[in-house]
Amino acid sequence: MAANDLVVAMTGASGSVYGVRLLEVLIRAGRTVHLILSPAAVQVIAQELERSVRIDTFDLTDLLGTPAKQVRPGQVLFHDHRDFMAGIASGSFLTAGMVICPCSSGTAAAIAHGLSQNLIHRAADVHLKEKRKLVLVPREAPMSVVQLRNLTICAEVGAVVLPASPGFYTKPNSLDDAIDFIVGRICDQLGVEHNLLQRWGEDTPEA
Repeated sequence: MAANDLVVAMTGASGSVYGVRLLEVLIRAGRTVHLILSPAAVQVIAQELERSVRIDTFDLTDLLGTPAKQVRPGQVLFHDHRDFMAGIASGSFLTAGMVICPCSSGTAAAIAHGLSQNLIHRAADVHLKEKRKLVLVPREAPMSVVQLRNLTICAEVGAVVLPASPGFYTKPNSLDDAIDFIVGRICDQLGVEHNLLQRWGEDTPEA
């Protein structure tokens, strides 16, 4: 346990590429990551990235798509979504923040109403009650009033709602550039240094 550990959860919204890219960036930055995948996230990963990931026999290589050569032992700690005995289920376990990327509408609803039905919900609840950074990355369009109200509640109680809406003032040359824009904004919220995007008023970042 370390106060600079980060919790990353992926749920069943479209946009699994954001979560995978974020994980890659955090690994490269040397951060220790506690990773949780919902069953719906696994289905979306298979649909969008054509990667077969198993929760019961999790292998990081299956998620990243390539051998995780840069990962030091113990750097990525996988937790089953049903495991309420995991350290991150308790406020006494110190972290530097949590991000749910992508965040499904159902997950946002559970967080808004305190329904700790799995470890993702519980860990998010812990971050709110301990007043630690919690970033939600919804990817839904259009949104109903119900979804908007749930996200409003999350924002009112302290979460950062960061929609997966890339900026175009950077003049992205590829889909990867648009993805990195969102991942960079997430890293800004988590206090992770990066060079993923061109900031307003700055020159184009180095590749």
